[in-house]
Amino acid sequence: MYLTNNELMRVNGGGYGLWAAIGGFITFLISAIEGFINPIECGK
Repeated sequence: MYLTNNELMRVNGGGYGLWAAIGGFITFLISAIEGFINPIECGK
């Protein structure tokens, strides 16, 4: 199946990657702050 240039410009989709990146960054930021505020040694 071949699409013309106009058909390619009308393809909708995506957007999930941006939300996943934002969610991952927020999770990392919260975990980093918690690690500095409440450090726990491994295995204890």
